[in-house]
Amino acid sequence: MHFAVAGIDVAPWTPPLVAFVISFFTSMGGISGAFLLLPFQMSFLGYTNPSVSATNQLFNVVAIPSGVYRYIREGRMVWPLTLVVVLGTLPGVFLGAIARVRWLPDARDFKFFAGLVLLYIGLRMVRDLLKKNSGGKAQAEKRFQELVAAHRKLAAEAREPLPTAKVLECSLRCVSYEFYGERYSVSAPGIFALSLVVGVIGGVYGIGGGAIIAPFFVSVFGLPVYTVAGAALMGTFVTSVFGVAFYQAIAPFYPELSVAPDWALGLLFGVGGMAGMYLGARCQKFVPAKVIKWGLAVVIVYTSGSYVLAWFR
Repeated sequence: MHFAVAGIDVAPWTPPLVAFVISFFTSMGGISGAFLLLPFQMSFLGYTNPSVSATNQLFNVVAIPSGVYRYIREGRMVWPLTLVVVLGTLPGVFLGAIARVRWLPDARDFKFFAGLVLLYIGLRMVRDLLKKNSGGKAQAEKRFQELVAAHRKLAAEAREPLPTAKVLECSLRCVSYEFYGERYSVSAPGIFALSLVVGVIGGVYGIGGGAIIAPFFVSVFGLPVYTVAGAALMGTFVTSVFGVAFYQAIAPFYPELSVAPDWALGLLFGVGGMAGMYLGARCQKFVPAKVIKWGLAVVIVYTSGSYVLAWFR
């Protein structure tokens, strides 16, 4: 099947299958999978035009709602946290789209940029996983895991739903909520500032920002992955909608470049991603958070390393 905008030929079953496999695992960590789908498009399909960023965001628009729906249904969507993320990333996405078209149209330079973004994400996750916890933090983490295991067992025996996230405070200063009997508080201005920077990077890369912001939530702000996944996915969805619209709008101003998304390819990726995210969100609570983090970290570091080393060659 020929995709005119992307300028590639690929079997129609390949995009949805690849997107399904990627999204199933990444959605467990609150990530759409677009950060790995982009390297696949560039390295395996040979799709390196600036429009690949917009096509990647189109994948998010189609695929993410199924995963978000699952998190909402299970009561693990922290809405105030989601709102702050969206407000911060939206302006950043617009700036990132302009930067992608104006300063990173060359495939070689863009791969290097993508490699640096992925390398930062991967190394930060690895550092967090290898870091020896202090006594208090280790005890808190152990207690939380014990609570999770106990609630799972009781819920399974009684056939009752697992506990949900309960918002305790939502203000310009702080967002606070309770989950499994533990209280978590984060600075609203801090989340907003982080989201703004993430929005710019995500707008350039074409990922919406979830792949960057989810690890920050876990490693910097100390939030449990079971509650940030929904917020990260919802933020990625909203920013991707505006990102696709913006790339489409500025396409006429850059007639010499392929800027608008390849709608056919993006929809095929999205259909596979939709199924993968729904199943991934459904299975997430049965998979240990540490396993999810290690799996993502290994794939991210490997992919980023290959891109950065290729640029120096």
